Amino acid sequence: MERGHTPAVQPSPPPPVDQLCSPHFRHSQAAMEVPGLARNSISSPLSPCEGMIKDLSLDSIQLCEREGNKSQDGAISDMEDLPVPQSIKISNITCDSFKICWDMDQRGKERITHYFIDLNKKENKNSNKFKHKDVPTKLVAKAVPLPMTVRGHWFLSPRTEYTVAVQTASKQTDGDYAVSEWSEIIEFCTADYSTVHLNQLLEKAQVISGRMLPFCVFYRNQNKEYFDHAREVQDNRMVPSVKDNSGSHGSPISGKLEGLFFSCNTEFNTGKPPQDSPYGRHRFEIQAGALFNPDASLYFGDFYCMYTAYHYVVLVLAPKGSPGDHFCKQRLPALDITCNRFLTCTPAQDGGLAFHHAQDVILEVIYTEPVELTAGTLGEISGHQRQSMSTANAKKDPSCKTCNISVGR
Repeated sequence: MERGHTPAVQPSPPPPVDQLCSPHFRHSQAAMEVPGLARNSISSPLSPCEGMIKDLSLDSIQLCEREGNKSQDGAISDMEDLPVPQSIKISNITCDSFKICWDMDQRGKERITHYFIDLNKKENKNSNKFKHKDVPTKLVAKAVPLPMTVRGHWFLSPRTEYTVAVQTASKQTDGDYAVSEWSEIIEFCTADYSTVHLNQLLEKAQVISGRMLPFCVFYRNQNKEYFDHAREVQDNRMVPSVKDNSGSHGSPISGKLEGLFFSCNTEFNTGKPPQDSPYGRHRFEIQAGALFNPDASLYFGDFYCMYTAYHYVVLVLAPKGSPGDHFCKQRLPALDITCNRFLTCTPAQDGGLAFHHAQDVILEVIYTEPVELTAGTLGEISGHQRQSMSTANAKKDPSCKTCNISVGR
């Protein structure tokens, strides 16, 4: 999706946030005090550690490495009569959990005491280089009735492809393990943020949004060629395109929702749009009421930053009953257009409408329908094209405590 807005805020210093979101700190808090753990009898990274319960959360697992088809450690031996998991099925997938079950032969089933689950992120040359590196992910749990829930925001990220394989094991009287062959490898992809997660982001964004300032136009900056193309090829209108992958990795609108990016932030000393832009010197302006009115729905889409003090809030404006409205209604938290902390439209004293935007966040407003160039005015800004401020395909800072929640980034 082509960007067309201009960052123009001086955010207030972010308030302290109690929640600690760095995976490194999460690891130090993970429950590693597992009763009955035979640490001394396990001599290499391949050896498993005791699992605990059916729900494999961070409080009930240990993480170890796995190499090869069979375990090679002296404390783990092969046992031919342990059944190999077959027909693995993954279900109930969320952004940070999934259920897993499989079939097994009855022969030797009574000897099984534990399951080893090998979980790995699928190799992807386009993976986010800023994300934390993978960690060893052999999950070990006691043998319990299936399906089993695997849950952990520290080792599962949203919208990410993983491979999984399973091994059955029998703990011996000396603390060692006998294991089966590894199962076949299955692939699956975690889900987007749910509305529960988005509401958590929404609450965090509200904390730093700041006071509301009046505005009267939405604007969109692009280069001259963009607007020439809109006139000559697109029937004198700007046509929505698919949103890029900027922002939170789990955003349900990235790569799916079509729209046009607009901004509405104003300079606090002039009350007018800024004269600088990362996206081009040519600017389309349209009266706010043409896009934002009681016939439009407003949704919260995302909250993120790019390793800077600036924080961005993504909002979606969709005419009621439009395809964009139906898409967002199923995936995003809806906002009251007359009363929210980011963007409002209220009756004015003169009988018209009054519009306000949050001062301390940069708003990226996605409008989901085509916009006629004749509905607004086209001009050229007098400032600079500050390309370093562009958020096109920008990756979210996973370590920021202000805009991250306790799920995969």
